[in-house]
Amino acid sequence: MVEIPVTSAPPGMEAVLQDAPEFYETPPDLAAFFGEDVSAEDRCLLPRGWSILGKVIAVKIDPRIHHLKGRIGDALLEIYPRCSSVLLDRGVDGPFREPSRELIAGCEKTETVHREDGVAFKLDPMKVMFSPGNMRERMRMGRLGGGETVVDMFAGIGYFTLPMAVHSRPKKIFAIEINPVAYGYLLENVRLNGVDGIVLPLHGDCAALTPEGVADRAVMGYVGTTDRYLDAGIRALRQGGVLHYHQTVPERLYPGRLEDDLTEAASRAGRSAKIERAARVKKYSPGMLHAVIDARIE
Repeated sequence: MVEIPVTSAPPGMEAVLQDAPEFYETPPDLAAFFGEDVSAEDRCLLPRGWSILGKVIAVKIDPRIHHLKGRIGDALLEIYPRCSSVLLDRGVDGPFREPSRELIAGCEKTETVHREDGVAFKLDPMKVMFSPGNMRERMRMGRLGGGETVVDMFAGIGYFTLPMAVHSRPKKIFAIEINPVAYGYLLENVRLNGVDGIVLPLHGDCAALTPEGVADRAVMGYVGTTDRYLDAGIRALRQGGVLHYHQTVPERLYPGRLEDDLTEAASRAGRSAKIERAARVKKYSPGMLHAVIDARIE
């Protein structure tokens, strides 16, 4: 049963008036933790959102109030007593998508286990990335690939591999990751989730390690330079296999530019691409989207 608060009964449903309802307490606004010694201008710049990964909180803070970062970290630990560390998040950079983060409050040990949709992800948010904004796409992957052979070309710590292996039970997943730290966590997460018999982790560059002509489905869950690996992704697929192509794209060019990427790459291989789905994963930066295109490659 799920309780959903309503002001009146929706058509065809029954509303129950509770005699003694129990209400969740709204977490206090960060501004409530700062006294008169903080200017009204600074209080307006306080963060309104943050990510919780296991027992670690990651928060972006406007550079104009970095002098308050320690107090912001302490306030977040007071709001979420089950958490042990707060990290200032400056984004990710480089081919390994390494996070730039700083401990601003709490415990120096930041390795944790983040649980999502029945999957356990062990990671250290100081060392490897994890995007909460991709959660819907991770959950979608958990509904695909049953009984198939899958290639995950940018596996990371198992972002898409693990939901698929845990929930859909493919025949085999080739999970390729070049970052040695992320690859180490991928190995641990495969064991932690009990999918050793399904996932074959491979350490190295997917341009060299992606097998050819074996996959019913290939996942390209990387952004920025993903188009450079499209040829390898298409070669991995059997006739009629499905490619999940992730990439950043200006909003005004979505989805046409990504669809063109796929059709041109398929043509280079003497094959054809039938676009089955285009979706926005999340806002990437001002004017830019992280999007995914699903295409069947004949």
